[in-house]
Amino acid sequence: MFEAIDHLVVVVKELDEAVKAYGALGFTVVRGGRHNIGTHNALIAFADGSYIELIAFLAPVTGHPWYQALEQGGGLVDFCVRSDDLAADVEALRRAGVAISDPVAMSRERPDGYLLKWTLSIPNPPFNGAVPFLIRDETPRDERVPRERTHPNGARGIERLTVAVRDAKRAASWYAGTVPGKGKPVERGALDAAGIRLTMGPHEIELVSPRSPAGPLALSLGPREAAPYEAVLTGTGQGAVALDRELAQGARLRISANPDSR
Repeated sequence: MFEAIDHLVVVVKELDEAVKAYGALGFTVVRGGRHNIGTHNALIAFADGSYIELIAFLAPVTGHPWYQALEQGGGLVDFCVRSDDLAADVEALRRAGVAISDPVAMSRERPDGYLLKWTLSIPNPPFNGAVPFLIRDETPRDERVPRERTHPNGARGIERLTVAVRDAKRAASWYAGTVPGKGKPVERGALDAAGIRLTMGPHEIELVSPRSPAGPLALSLGPREAAPYEAVLTGTGQGAVALDRELAQGARLRISANPDSR
């Protein structure tokens, strides 16, 4: 079963610029190092164990969906979940009709020289963006996720991820066998959209479809089949805050109010 969101992926043009920008937004950003696929990253880790990955390509990688998203402006492009049994969840997704890869070995060398290793199973088009990629750590997860998890802006974790899809009911069916229950109906009037909300551990994922071709969600989705739209982070402040999209490198991010202050 899916345990929780492991991390959100924000693809950026220049990593140094993104690190400075997210620092200006009040996040503690930690350099992650270089991957074995020609990318490097920096991480924003939260108290709930999840994180945001800022990732940049060291050279063009034509055909990679994240690089294609970068050519269209970048921002929030994908998400990863932790699984209590990766092999079983891959099979459950395949039974639900999702085309997803067998586990692929990955690695990242941290700036201090420590080599992190893990395996990923990645959905193939058109399922990528609507269905997360799955991770299984080979080295300890605590080495992969920075220990610096407090932020001047008060962000403490991921509350909710909203994913734009063509058909929310069909997309929710792909999660059968990997999350408990069938989800709950959700209305997003401001986006002219509706769909289904799924829960995995402390996190929620909304799969929402446009009601009309002229609504905000439809315009954001464009010709794509699916794409993460917005992430809401839990916070400690007195009111909800929408973060500057330019500083956030195109990602739509909000920090919610502390429930005790509402």
